[in-house]
Amino acid sequence: MEQLLTVFGVNWKLLLAQGFNFALLLIVLTYFLYKPVLKIIDERREKIAQGVKTAEAAARKLEEAKKESDSIIGSASREAEGLVAVARTRANEQGVEIIRSAENRADSILADAKARAEEEKRQALFESEKEITRAALLAAERILKTSK
Repeated sequence: MEQLLTVFGVNWKLLLAQGFNFALLLIVLTYFLYKPVLKIIDERREKIAQGVKTAEAAARKLEEAKKESDSIIGSASREAEGLVAVARTRANEQGVEIIRSAENRADSILADAKARAEEEKRQALFESEKEITRAALLAAERILKTSK
C-alpha cells in the first residue's frame, strides 16, 4: 500500500495531518457555525408558525366581527324600518285627526256664522218692522193731521 501511495505521490503523513485538520475544522464549524445556524432557523420557523397562527386567529376574529356587524346592521335596519312604519302610521293617524278637528271647527264656525246671519236677519226684520210701523204711524199721523 505504501508503494501505491508513493507511485501517486501521496505522502501518508501529510494525508494524515490533512485528515486531522479537516476533522478538527469540521468539529469547530459544527460547534460554532452549524448548530447556531440551525438554532436560528428553528427560531425563525417557530416565529413564522406563530405568525401564521396569529394571522389565522386574526382572520377568524375578523370574519366573526364581520358577521356580527352584518347582524347588527341587519337588526338596526329592521328596527329602523319598524320605527319608520310606526311613525308613518302615527303621522297618518294624526293627519286624519287634524283633518277631523279642522272639519269640526269648520262646521262649528259655519254653524255659528249661520246662527249670526239668522240673528242679524231677524234683527234686520225686527228693525224693518219697527221702521215700517213707525213710517205707518207717521203716515197715519199726517193723514190725520191733514184731515183735521
